[in-house]
Amino acid sequence: MAPISLPNKPHAVCIPYPAQGHVNPMLKVAKLLHFKGFHITFVNTEYNHKRLLKSRGPHALNGLPDFRFGTIPDGLPPPDIDATQDIPALCDSTSKHCLAPFRRLLVELKATSGVPPVTCIVADGCMSFTLEAAKELGIPSVLFWTPSASGFLAYCHYRRLIDERYTPLKESYMTNGYLDTVIDWIPGMKNIRIRDLPSFVRTTNPNDIMLNFLATEGDRASKASAIIVNTFDELEHDVVKALSSIFPKFYTIGPLHLLLNHIPPSSPLSSMGSNLWKEEPQCLQWLDLKESKSVVYVNFGSITVMTANQMVEFAWGLANSKKPFLWIIRPDLVRGDSAILPPEFIEETKDRCFMASWCPQEEVLNHSAVAGFLTHSGWNSTVESISSGVAMVSWPFFAEQQTNCWLINEVYLKGHE
Repeated sequence: MAPISLPNKPHAVCIPYPAQGHVNPMLKVAKLLHFKGFHITFVNTEYNHKRLLKSRGPHALNGLPDFRFGTIPDGLPPPDIDATQDIPALCDSTSKHCLAPFRRLLVELKATSGVPPVTCIVADGCMSFTLEAAKELGIPSVLFWTPSASGFLAYCHYRRLIDERYTPLKESYMTNGYLDTVIDWIPGMKNIRIRDLPSFVRTTNPNDIMLNFLATEGDRASKASAIIVNTFDELEHDVVKALSSIFPKFYTIGPLHLLLNHIPPSSPLSSMGSNLWKEEPQCLQWLDLKESKSVVYVNFGSITVMTANQMVEFAWGLANSKKPFLWIIRPDLVRGDSAILPPEFIEETKDRCFMASWCPQEEVLNHSAVAGFLTHSGWNSTVESISSGVAMVSWPFFAEQQTNCWLINEVYLKGHE
């Protein structure tokens, strides 16, 4: 096929919400669009741009002539540590401060020689300020909601939950059984309880940043030219059907990590990564030495934090399992403290554990030695685990992770919670 001439080459500006679990799937979308002939401009925040250079090397974001990286500020002062930024503060800041620098970036792209005109914007569903910029340019704007379709559908009903006073909660509702109240009017989500909805409904504060931010983002979804979600019909059939009736241009595009297999390994796209922490591939060599289906893989994702006591509890649970395990412990996993494990635990498990700060998760889940996955039930992890045929034990932390657990339990396991 003849290459597309520059003036006719479609140009997508892809902008993820600036957290690991959002950057990863957006980069996959960008790679797939590039593979299909698009010019790509991928926009990170300045803070995440620096983190990617630190984790992947100084040339990691050099890009290609037709796959370039740009940056905008997120409006927050840089934190002192290499960690995920405070999510409520980040949501508040991006919604208030990112539109102007994003506009400037689009103007700069228009003035840059050798770059085709921007023909569409693909933005994270939590970066809906981009809809205004797309409207000004008169180009399509696609929102990519990175949660499950179930999580997205729940966010779309946040406004009604607020209006009908299901949330914010009274303090007593946390312990009196109220969280088990069934919500029977969200289409496609039969038997869902308040406790199964994305966790921001559990606030007692009517001015809660996350509750109001997600309600607003859910409201704005209808203004997009199209909406895409990393799922597939067989996985979330009833919810997909419901969303398709609400949004005429709603498309499932998953599992993204399997679609990337269509891109040849020899492609320069293969060397582009998005991990904000440095991977430790030695864990794969350790897995090579283990028997088939013998290892428990433990990873709570990029945002989950826990107390020191909770970490010690998990540690002794793994020790008492008598199974070999691979445990990913981010430097910022323990809230307000360093991740320190008891020396007795280290001695007890030294011959059957491997601990790392980050890993190539898709390769780990596809490794023959991995038997089970102790997970936070983030959507990327859930889809990757299902695709790999690896059983999950879930410890959901926040956002729609509880909803993902509901989906797996209600739809597939019929209540084994």
